[in-house]
Amino acid sequence: MKTQIEKLSKPIIEKVAIVGAGLGGLATAIALRKQGFDIHVYEKAQEFRPAGAGLTIAPNGLNCLAVIEQSIVEDLKRSGCDVRQGIFKKMTGETIAINPIRSRYLEKYGQPFLTIWWWRLQQILASKLPPEIIHLNHRCVGFEQNDNGVEIYFENGKKVYADLLVGADGLNSVVREKLIGDGKPHYVGSMIWRAVIKYNYELLKPDEIISIKGNKQIMRLLNVGDGYIFWAIRKLSSDFSVSDSATLAKSRVLNEVAEWEESLRGLVDATEAEQILEGPICDRPPLAHWSKGRVTLLGDAAHPMATSIGQGASTTFEDAYELAQCFSQSSSIEEALSSYEKRRIDRTQIIQTRSALADMRSYETDSETFSRQTQEQSQTPTGEEFLDWLYNYKPFMTA
Repeated sequence: MKTQIEKLSKPIIEKVAIVGAGLGGLATAIALRKQGFDIHVYEKAQEFRPAGAGLTIAPNGLNCLAVIEQSIVEDLKRSGCDVRQGIFKKMTGETIAINPIRSRYLEKYGQPFLTIWWWRLQQILASKLPPEIIHLNHRCVGFEQNDNGVEIYFENGKKVYADLLVGADGLNSVVREKLIGDGKPHYVGSMIWRAVIKYNYELLKPDEIISIKGNKQIMRLLNVGDGYIFWAIRKLSSDFSVSDSATLAKSRVLNEVAEWEESLRGLVDATEAEQILEGPICDRPPLAHWSKGRVTLLGDAAHPMATSIGQGASTTFEDAYELAQCFSQSSSIEEALSSYEKRRIDRTQIIQTRSALADMRSYETDSETFSRQTQEQSQTPTGEEFLDWLYNYKPFMTA
């Protein structure tokens, strides 16, 4: 039984093009390079810059990263925050409940629960790759494939040829639209405002996550390392329009917390308008297949999900590991991609569905009931069974 990704003695493909230099694209590049493939990553951004939200990485994601490259996990633990407990509060600031996290996760699942800034994680992953294989300012606009390979086209007029194309280009994936053609993402019913700022918020300790329940609103606060705080406010809303300017977006979210405790309003008010990301939370219906010919999907391009149970990054790292592992164990592209789908689609469908359901249920109760239900969910047989299935995912068990 293999416990790491090994270099193939005779690769079934040579050159792989990955569209998207986000977390999934970079992790996949690291995993596939270990097999001796000629990997190139194409990213639409003109430069890597501080961007993105704060995120959580659960034990299932850490287990996969450890097999892809152990030093990634070591860097994550140094750069991010190891969460010890979750705090539930009212919008008035009153603490309702405290939920222990670290001791339970380490004991049951063998890994901590980490928080980190998306950009910091992107930097860590990019540092594991030769810079010359990451091609910025390459916005994919389409591709054509035949039995021999794939030709990928970019907005800057360039085109490249590869044996395999991996679409890791996110929620609004160009590769998915060309491959599947299933239209725009589906609005799940929640708007979100979020930002990462350098801020000394004394009520949030480095090893805590705070969740605050308002009136059809939920706010989360995370430390993401090096003195930076991530805040996010979700609101149940039939209106998913985006503000015309950054100033209007800030005014809109400040209005949402107008009756909240002063320090929480102060955190939002201290955030520069241009730093606030505003948008609808979206997912897509699960697919029966992610692959056609020599093209496949990964991460948010394959299975975007609501943010409520924090599995976007972790399931993406599962994809990266499994895709590489399938190519190490298969004798043809068809066999590898078929195996990849069999290992991944059923699992991600369950997580997508659970995420959307949890997102809606979180708005249905008052703050005390919300905190109690959140804790009880992990203590019921059904909840406990689901969490064990989710977090105990160890890559070598399916290898």
